Amino acid sequence: MKHIAIFQSDLRVGGIQKALINILREIDYASCQVDLYLYDEGSFFDMPSDDNLKIIRLNPGAAALKRFVYFDLLYALSGDITHGKEYDAAIDFNSYQNECAVGALKCRARKKIMWIHNDMEIKLRNEPKYRVLWHFFKGKLRRYDAFAAVSPGIIDGFRRASGVRDKPIVPIPNHIDTEEIFRKKDLPVEFQPDPDKLNLCSVGRICRQKGYDLLMGYLAEVKKRRRDFHFYLIGDGPDRAALERQIASLGLGGFVTLLGNQKNPFCYMDKLDGFVLTSRYEGQGMVIREAQALGLPIYISKNLEPYNPGIAGCADMTEALCGAEKPSEKRYDDLSDYNAAITRDLKRLLGLA
Repeated sequence: MKHIAIFQSDLRVGGIQKALINILREIDYASCQVDLYLYDEGSFFDMPSDDNLKIIRLNPGAAALKRFVYFDLLYALSGDITHGKEYDAAIDFNSYQNECAVGALKCRARKKIMWIHNDMEIKLRNEPKYRVLWHFFKGKLRRYDAFAAVSPGIIDGFRRASGVRDKPIVPIPNHIDTEEIFRKKDLPVEFQPDPDKLNLCSVGRICRQKGYDLLMGYLAEVKKRRRDFHFYLIGDGPDRAALERQIASLGLGGFVTLLGNQKNPFCYMDKLDGFVLTSRYEGQGMVIREAQALGLPIYISKNLEPYNPGIAGCADMTEALCGAEKPSEKRYDDLSDYNAAITRDLKRLLGLA
């Protein structure tokens, strides 16, 4: 029996949180015991249940203040929150919060791993706030034994940004729970798009990284050439008000609907005709694979190709959407080969193979 410790800040709505839930559902608990350390109450998602999965709630303390303390000092002043329990592997799944790093690095584990969820090199260029956080926490990076990257496309950028050259970085894309998708897509929902229109969607946090402001610009151009479309955005975030103003200013009020966060996005997505994502950068973009599972035609900007091997990007998003058509039929995809490769590599990384 292997013993794994996972440290995560919270299970609120978000891609990192959903990725962790999918991993927890995939783990073989007949051969593995997992202690999940959380610094927050509640969960937006349905938690898996097993006798060998233990959830330990921790007091985050002054978590915000810890972000602005140099990590080496914080590490020296912190203790082992597991109280000396021994693990085969300890995982900092969050990768952003110092309390998760301290938990993983201070505990008695044979192997200490950090998950990389984003293109850190581009994130550093684009987000001043993140550059400040990076300044304080980058000292933690040399203390891990290995890293897991959610796509091969973010590995080189991480090495350049971090200077980590001598530690293994294993590409492990996000596991997609297609059983959950197929189960939830047929649940009832009071939502019915216009069958005479091309109904497109996206799912994600409304923030600068996701590039929905860019997408609105493309849709405004599309509207000049065709008016038989509607775009639905499932998600919320800090830039929602600005996006609403942009929608109004571009005259897209009758063409775009913001649906907010939905606990079950799949029953909405299954009624639509295509998936669109124009993020400025990603780690992977798990929702792209979820759309693939639902058989939706996928329209992603060309810059997202390195994060999603095998899915072609659009060199001209406006042209692609102007030429898009409703699919004659949807072919669902259980992503069995994709998930099998992830499970294999995850077991090797954690010593479960």
